[in-house]
Amino acid sequence: MNTVISKDGTKIAYDRTGIGPALILVGGALQHRSDQLMGRLAPLLAKDFTVISYDRRGRGDSTDGRSYATDREIEDLESVITEAGGSAYVFGMSSGGILALLAATKLPYITKIAVYEAPFISDQEIGTGAAEYTAQLKEAVAGDERSKAVKLFMKRIGMPAPILFIMRLMPMWSQLKKLAPTLVYDALIVGDGSVPQQFASITAPTLLVTGMSDPMKEGARAAAGILPNAQHKVLEGQTHNVKPDVLAPVLRTFFKGN
Repeated sequence: MNTVISKDGTKIAYDRTGIGPALILVGGALQHRSDQLMGRLAPLLAKDFTVISYDRRGRGDSTDGRSYATDREIEDLESVITEAGGSAYVFGMSSGGILALLAATKLPYITKIAVYEAPFISDQEIGTGAAEYTAQLKEAVAGDERSKAVKLFMKRIGMPAPILFIMRLMPMWSQLKKLAPTLVYDALIVGDGSVPQQFASITAPTLLVTGMSDPMKEGARAAAGILPNAQHKVLEGQTHNVKPDVLAPVLRTFFKGN
């Protein structure tokens, strides 16, 4: 494990593996650098890239700031890019994909971006319950009701009640509760689900990858309509819980391409 200090003094923990151009992995909600996706994706890409997986603030071995703003997370990513040599490719998962794109509007040394199922939604769904959901999350976290916060998130993403009940009985639930306060951060990053208009300023080549979900595909198409240098790719048979060995070749081809 390595660490770097962000601009506000927050310690950001990261792992580095492989050789080649720097590729930074940005996790989504309830993810950390060694989870089932990031922890398995890094070694699959390490033959072609110097892969850097980091714990976003408030997760894993990273510390947290006294107050939160999305700009602080962009500064965290900037500090990791500096450690990587000053420029990098970036892959973001889900809400981490939106964070990566927001960072690219301010950090020109992000030279290529790929995201998997960034949670953009159709025009008809924009704003549906977003403010209420974020307020409920903040209330649960403020009251240290971490289990409630995780349940709110799971319901928000459409987790069926029987599966949610089973998850609460499994050892993994305690790990999810540790990450619960950061759910507020991801809610603020996602906002109402619309594609930020400032994405039109991103000139870096961008790959928007989705599985077979129609809402996710619609959201990616909406983003591709604003991003000036973007392409959309659908992974047949994949869900939001994408298989690392299916995703890795797609990322390798994109980041290695001219």
